[in-house]
Amino acid sequence: MSPSHPRTLARARSWRRPSVLPGFGLTFGFTLGWLTLIVLIPLATIFLKSAGMGWHDFVAVGFSDRALAAYRLSFGTAAAAGLVNAVFGLLVAWVLVRYDFAGKKVVSALVDLPFALPTAVAGIALTALYAPTGWVGQFLDPLGIKVAFTAFGITVALVFIGLPFVVRSVEPVLADLGKDVEEAAATLGANRFQTFNRVILPAIGPALLTGFALAFARGVGEYGSVIFISGNMPGKTEIAPLLIVTQLEQYNYAGATAIATVMMLASFGVLLLINLIQARARGRAI
Repeated sequence: MSPSHPRTLARARSWRRPSVLPGFGLTFGFTLGWLTLIVLIPLATIFLKSAGMGWHDFVAVGFSDRALAAYRLSFGTAAAAGLVNAVFGLLVAWVLVRYDFAGKKVVSALVDLPFALPTAVAGIALTALYAPTGWVGQFLDPLGIKVAFTAFGITVALVFIGLPFVVRSVEPVLADLGKDVEEAAATLGANRFQTFNRVILPAIGPALLTGFALAFARGVGEYGSVIFISGNMPGKTEIAPLLIVTQLEQYNYAGATAIATVMMLASFGVLLLINLIQARARGRAI
């Protein structure tokens, strides 16, 4: 395509249009500088600290039986909570977008409550609620259902803190989708299941996956709301963040960074996979 082609000229003019923000070079430099200061330098410090241990010591601490049990618990409960939030968060977002009812603003504000509530307060409240002598636990315990001090209790806590991520990720996409798309599908003979499966779900799929990824990432690193309800039994209900804190309290900084490094690499791999799935879903939608 020649430089004098109309599309080339239009593209060149668009690059020269004045903007509220400074030029690309300046803003990109600020972006890299800020990310380096806030993200890259702390992460590099973790890698450097753990690298000083030597490979044998790194494996001995980062992949010990206790650490592996903590990884399985943290990632497993975070994934379970993310899936639960993906289902019920979608339902909450659907109700908030599609229906008008009395107290709608109050319900919408309650969705954001986990953001404002200190996580330690949430953990204490959930423990008091689901403990064997708690308001709800006293009715579940005779049935053999134990919530507090189990992996199930950790999942409940992570569901509580992760719900807003899914709701707020899906809500604007549903609002932009509009009811006319559903009406058009119904006009063409689609039933409700077909409309949801072939029209609505592909449109909100990337946003729903984003909400799941955010809830999962928050759950993996959650500490305050979990330590009270988990029971903190090594090998059973001890989460990985608590194991890191335990290593720090014992002044084993290298061991703490080794566990943090394993968690960081595993989390990065999971989030990278989710982003690849999102990109593929967007490509199919286009």
